Amino acid sequence: MNKKSTAIICAYNEEKTIREVVSIVCDNFFDEVIVVNDGSTDKTDNILNKLREFYVFKYIKFDENNGKGFAMATGVENASSEIIVFVDADLSNLKEDHLFELAMPVVQNESDMILGQATETLIDYSINPFKSFTGERAVFKKDILPIVDKMKSSMFGVETLINLYYKSNGKKVKYVMLDGLKHPTKFDKASILQASKEFLKEGNQIILTAVKNIDLITKSIKNKISI
Repeated sequence: MNKKSTAIICAYNEEKTIREVVSIVCDNFFDEVIVVNDGSTDKTDNILNKLREFYVFKYIKFDENNGKGFAMATGVENASSEIIVFVDADLSNLKEDHLFELAMPVVQNESDMILGQATETLIDYSINPFKSFTGERAVFKKDILPIVDKMKSSMFGVETLINLYYKSNGKKVKYVMLDGLKHPTKFDKASILQASKEFLKEGNQIILTAVKNIDLITKSIKNKISI
C-alpha cells in the first residue's frame, strides 16, 4: 500500500484467541502492529510475550484494567502511521481478506471510516441494531486524534463516541461485510449471569458517553436538517 498503516489490537483476558489474531495481523501488510494488554489476569500476557519471539509488534501492558476506550486511545497515541485499523482480540476465522477489506477503502480515499461487520454473529447484519458498535474499523489518525482524550474516559462507550464525532463532522462512513469472520457474544464467553451483568455495565457506559457528548448529537441533527 502507498500509505502506511498501523493495526491496533486491544486485549483484556483473551487467552483463547489472542495468539491467532496477533499472528495473522503480524503476518500481513501493516507497517506497524500495536498490542495493548489492558490489565489481563489470564494467560494473555504469557502468550503475547511468547509471540514476541516470533513476531515484531509494539507491546503496551497495563498493570490494571483501564477500559477499552483508554486502551484504544493509547494505541492511537503510539501509532506512527496515517491509517489506523482497529482489530478486536476475540475474533475467530480472521483472514487476510478481512484486513484488506477494512483498510483499502480508507487507503483509496473512498471513505473516512470503515466499519467491518462479522457475518458469523448471533444477529443478522441486515437487522442488527448494534452494527455501528463494531470493533473492526479503519480510520485516518488525523481524524481521530482530536477525541483521543475523550476516548480515554469513555470505557465501552468508545465506539459510540467515535460514531457521534464522525457523524457530527459530516465524515463519510462505509460498512463492509467480513464474510466468515466470527465475533463471539458475551454469552459465548461467560455464564448467563456474568454476561448479563456485562451487558448492563456496557449499556450504562454507552448511555453515559452519549449524554456527555450531547453537543455532538445536537450538531449531527443540525447538519441533517441543513441538508
